[in-house]
Amino acid sequence: MDPIANMISSINNAQAVGKKQIVFYPYSNFKYSILELLQREGFIENLEKKGRLSKRKIVADLKYDEEGNPKITKIKMISKQGQRIYSTYKEMKSVKSGHGFSIVTTSKGLMTNKEARKEKEGGEIICEIW
Repeated sequence: MDPIANMISSINNAQAVGKKQIVFYPYSNFKYSILELLQREGFIENLEKKGRLSKRKIVADLKYDEEGNPKITKIKMISKQGQRIYSTYKEMKSVKSGHGFSIVTTSKGLMTNKEARKEKEGGEIICEIW
């Protein structure tokens, strides 16, 4: 299975049952960059790398509101291993009428669809979050 799809389904499942912390193993820079973007957007509270070399892993603390509802309602994969979805900055659509965002890989690194449109950068759309 695709490691990014596995990470996204783990986040969806953990939020559904109200888990506070998730451990992602094995470590990859791409997974860490996606989680850093989610932390910057306010969906993850704390993020850290643990371990060394082959035993390295990522530990993420999920964020919930005062009533205990998860900040992330849903994460949906857009690009898959068998079908990559690319978009120019002009073709990028808003997610849930602007209430969500998508993560895009560009030549300048990972960014949200709003940042990519502002920077006039297109790329592969990884997933949508709302």
